[in-house]
Amino acid sequence: MLQSVDFRIDPGEIVTVVGPNGSGKSSLVRALLGHMPLAAGQVSRRPELRIGYVPQRVQLDTAIPMTVRRFLSLPRRISDHEAAAVLQRTGVPGLQRRQLTQLSGGQFQRVLLARALLHVPDLLVLDEPTQGLDQPGIVAFYKLIEDLRGQTGAAVLMVSHDLLVVMGASDRVVCLNGHVCCEGTPAHVSVDPAYRALFGAGAEGTLALYRHHHDHDHDHATVPDQGCDHDHHHHHG
Repeated sequence: MLQSVDFRIDPGEIVTVVGPNGSGKSSLVRALLGHMPLAAGQVSRRPELRIGYVPQRVQLDTAIPMTVRRFLSLPRRISDHEAAAVLQRTGVPGLQRRQLTQLSGGQFQRVLLARALLHVPDLLVLDEPTQGLDQPGIVAFYKLIEDLRGQTGAAVLMVSHDLLVVMGASDRVVCLNGHVCCEGTPAHVSVDPAYRALFGAGAEGTLALYRHHHDHDHDHATVPDQGCDHDHHHHHG
């Protein structure tokens, strides 16, 4: 049950929602996508906002053969050229004739991402996109997301439990546990007492491993903020 969630995402921003199982992460995504009626409150979207959605898991009926090419053409038919171009962009060129059931987890994830990009989204929503991938695969996938953000200027909202990498790939992290218990830059959140209470005091140690250098500035607080009232200043270059 989610309550008192005040959430917004701006164009070009990568925001990751983290939280334990049952914390409402999927409910937040469903509410933002309009898949779930709200008991209270409202979701406002920019007019004509195009959303590309990469679901957590797609149940494939293995009895029905389907090629990547055919899958990309559901529900909107696309040309061979569009299919080739979008697979190239997501780093899996030449997979058009492959059966979906023959793909590795990482390849399938990139095909799902390619299909979402066909909408030319203003907002890309990814629900646990790296489930089942190994560590190098996870790092590579987040790097791809960052590159796509740079190319398209789309906002990216990810739901994840990959604390290792997710922090490095985000401009802002929202920590959810039925409500927003803390949010801010990765550096802020990793030292927040509420975050530590949820994920253990050692969780922020893993953050440094994958911290990368943005091409824009973040305000790095020298003193850990007490509680959850953070100022968020984003300077997008």
